[in-house]
Amino acid sequence: MSAPTLDTPAREALASACAEVADPDGHDGHDDVDGVRPGLVARPTDVAQVAEVMRAATAHDLVVVPRGRGTKLTWGAPPTRADVLLDLAGLDAVLDHQAGDLIVAAQAGARLSAVQEVAGSADQRLALDETVPGTSIGGLLATNTSGAGRVAVGSARDLLIGVTVVRADGVVAKAGGRVVKNVAGYDLGKLLIGSLGTLAVVVDATFRLHPRPAAHRWVSVPAATPAEAQRLTQAVLHAQAVPGAIEVEWPRDAQGSGGVVSVLLEGREDGVAARAATVRGLLGAAASESTDAPAAGAAYPWDTAARGDERSVALKCTFALSGLADVLGAAERAGAHVRGSAGAGVVYAALPPGTGPDEARAAVEGLRRATTARGGSTVVVDAPAHLKAGLDVWGPVPALDLMRRVKDQLDPDHRLAPGRFVGGI
Repeated sequence: MSAPTLDTPAREALASACAEVADPDGHDGHDDVDGVRPGLVARPTDVAQVAEVMRAATAHDLVVVPRGRGTKLTWGAPPTRADVLLDLAGLDAVLDHQAGDLIVAAQAGARLSAVQEVAGSADQRLALDETVPGTSIGGLLATNTSGAGRVAVGSARDLLIGVTVVRADGVVAKAGGRVVKNVAGYDLGKLLIGSLGTLAVVVDATFRLHPRPAAHRWVSVPAATPAEAQRLTQAVLHAQAVPGAIEVEWPRDAQGSGGVVSVLLEGREDGVAARAATVRGLLGAAASESTDAPAAGAAYPWDTAARGDERSVALKCTFALSGLADVLGAAERAGAHVRGSAGAGVVYAALPPGTGPDEARAAVEGLRRATTARGGSTVVVDAPAHLKAGLDVWGPVPALDLMRRVKDQLDPDHRLAPGRFVGGI
């Protein structure tokens, strides 16, 4: 899609608002948002400049799409317009680390790895995995990525305690953390998570940290059938092993011969050793123990570096824990590769690159039937543009009217990333 043409007054207003504005990179589509080319790229270096950009956009009726580090810009649906790509990579500071209070604050463009480095200096961690290399704090919140550890500590919604945003009209607002009052009567931080930048521009966030465990072990065991994978998962959940993660990979190899269930134990060395022995006893004689994460530590069953038509049809499946066997069975029938948290009921499925439109549609529909029957959902996270256009990205969306009312209150002109989120929000 060709870039929109911004008139001279709009370009001048943006140039005066921001440290740097530039035409989009047309060489490799780096600045495209799921195939939609922006008119300009604005690169602010502080919160005041973000606010000025949004005020200029309001004055000239421009649509703005926020970007952190650009690692997941093809996730969700493409925007209906992208006049301005708001690149937040220049807001990359880790603002505060209060080790005694287990708190860290970082700007939206800060890499998660940088936050972990600061927290790690005090033997602490932000218990969210870097599921895509280079992930920023803003992108992590916008896409609601977490990783294997959500079994023990939850997702970003459970760890976020404060956020600063710039609203669509350029007003800077704070919620949570040391500021007790929430904006507009909503728990703004939780609303923003997973909203793909459609409600407000996150400029910094404050999180609760956890002590870094002294030791860890992975205990893994093959599972011949989806039913066996579910039985093994339930056995660990019902024991007093306190797992840090329960991961499943299905199938475990190119031959499609069953899968693997892997359990993470973390804590003090003696306690981890004892709990690992307990889990081995639960999983049976075929169980093995290692300090290495399964699947080389990769969170997703697709190549996150792939571009264009090389991308897989990537799906996120959520379900009640009792539905694991049904979901794995549906994935098996669709020829999908699954990896994710059996212990939290959140897994990811990938169809191989080159999958045709009919195969993709049938796979999505089959997995969606399995997950909705178990109280969950199947969302198309990513797909090549020609396939995504023919797929129902979101599926049935409970409370869509409420979500639209929230959008209308926080962004009444639909200036922020319109079309990226559910129901065209």
